[in-house]
Amino acid sequence: MADHYEVLGVSRDATLDEIKKAYRRLARELHPDVNPGEEASERFKLVTHAYDVLSDPEQRQRYDMGGDSPFGGAGAGGFGGFGDIFETFFGAAAGGGGRAGRPRSRRERGQDALVRVTLDLKDVVFGAHRDLDVDTAVLCETCQGSCCQQGTQPVTCDICHGSGHVQQTVRSLLGNVMTTHPCGSCQGYGTTIPYPCATCQGQGRVRARRTVSIDIPAGVETGLRLQLPGSGEVGQAGGPNGDLYLEVTVASHDVFSRDGDDLLATLEVSMPDAILGTTTTIESLDGPVELEIRPGVQGGDVLTIKGRGITPLRGTQRGDLRVGVHVVTPTRLDSKERALIEDFAKKTKAPAPHLSEFHQGLFAKLRDRFRG
Repeated sequence: MADHYEVLGVSRDATLDEIKKAYRRLARELHPDVNPGEEASERFKLVTHAYDVLSDPEQRQRYDMGGDSPFGGAGAGGFGGFGDIFETFFGAAAGGGGRAGRPRSRRERGQDALVRVTLDLKDVVFGAHRDLDVDTAVLCETCQGSCCQQGTQPVTCDICHGSGHVQQTVRSLLGNVMTTHPCGSCQGYGTTIPYPCATCQGQGRVRARRTVSIDIPAGVETGLRLQLPGSGEVGQAGGPNGDLYLEVTVASHDVFSRDGDDLLATLEVSMPDAILGTTTTIESLDGPVELEIRPGVQGGDVLTIKGRGITPLRGTQRGDLRVGVHVVTPTRLDSKERALIEDFAKKTKAPAPHLSEFHQGLFAKLRDRFRG
């Protein structure tokens, strides 16, 4: 008689887990449903017997001492343990079956769908509505998901008699073992469709283009995915729809940039206006807004317009519009203008240019953001 350890390919000091793993690997390879050859069948019997002996501590001890039961203790208790493992490996019911479960349902949930949409920054501020054309699976209007021609219906499978499964008896060292498999005639559904719908070829759904209306909330950003439950593909045989996911990309804007819930912009101010101050009108995403520039404003100063930023995705209070000041120094002066500036410089007695502590101000951060 072959050595049980050699049959399973394990050492004599192998642990129970190692023995189980070796048995599972060989059982999957040699089981008659997978490998119907006579040689594989004989090896399967040897492997099963070896596992039955070595997996039981008392039997393994007797075997190591030179004794071995011809059936490895495969009585009612041993067979029950083998049946549980057998079901785990092959999804089959052992010793008479009856636990194969119900037949499969033809109705299945549809797949999820992904649609990408590009928004303007203004859409992010105020939200947007989009009507999107989506190529997807929709319910077959001819059969309404029944999969059958009009006036017909599925019939009970004459092979499995509606159970969706068939049973097969396999002889082994342990006796007759009954395995259960999905019925090949009806594919496990328990019914067949003798007259499938010609429009959907018996699928209950067809490919078509449909329009999905979507309200996109304010505050979204690039990379965000919005989920629309039940707006994806319809399932087979009229099964429930999957979900639709909307992936957002926000296009860059020529003037404004986003910083959290705030909007950033740069305002170019002439040197006279920076010195004397002025009031100007700028075009925000809300429309024209008046902005006061105080006398003596410095380059890099930030002027804030409250409530003209972005409404957060989960909130109601809008952010601000922050405007960084860029004082524009004239590069071309005529003689009269130059004389005026020189006279102004003499009267103000401004200090000579000198080094001071470096400041990475907010305006510099805004400029860096624009460059990125």
